[in-house]
Amino acid sequence: MTERPTTASQTGTPDNHTGKKVRVIACGMIGREVLAVNKQLGHDHVDLKCIDANFHHYPDRIAPAVDRAIRKAREEGFEHIFIGYADCGTGGELDKVCAAHGVERIEGPHCFSFYIGNQAFEAAGDDMMTTFFITDFLARHFEAFLIRPLGLDRFPELRDTYFGHYERALYLAQTDDPELEEKARAAAERLGLPYERRFTGYGDLEQALAPL
Repeated sequence: MTERPTTASQTGTPDNHTGKKVRVIACGMIGREVLAVNKQLGHDHVDLKCIDANFHHYPDRIAPAVDRAIRKAREEGFEHIFIGYADCGTGGELDKVCAAHGVERIEGPHCFSFYIGNQAFEAAGDDMMTTFFITDFLARHFEAFLIRPLGLDRFPELRDTYFGHYERALYLAQTDDPELEEKARAAAERLGLPYERRFTGYGDLEQALAPL
């Protein structure tokens, strides 16, 4: 499931002013949030391109996809590029791509960390190791993004194999949305995990996008 915002000012259509815009190449899991933060910041010069959120099931595909997207952005005339990913399981491969192209990415190991706040996440230490995280995106796309790819719709008995080592499901809420909270609670119940909610807002994402 990829969220692909296509507002007129952010379709990435080449024009004579691309050098003045910032191309943000982001994971589809946070595309909606990137748009929301930029709206809050009053940014009207950010051009968003999303990469398939399903690559989180195949993290080895993320760095090559970002590399291709950066090259494409350069061909389209974008001088300023920012990567809307944390490391996201690439094991440093994404950092190599960023270094090769001279671009920066969002700090942190993954989106759960920067939503909580990277410093707070690191300080929590082992407590986070047994936590299954739900974001607004996952609450919204739980069936399509998690249940079906893992085969749990066909083999529900695999649930404990996948999730038996977790001690809780923590909903990191970017928005105060009762409908999403209901979905997050239902997701935790389906996984057989105690449910907790923490309103994080956009965490360090706003700090990362503000300089753009």
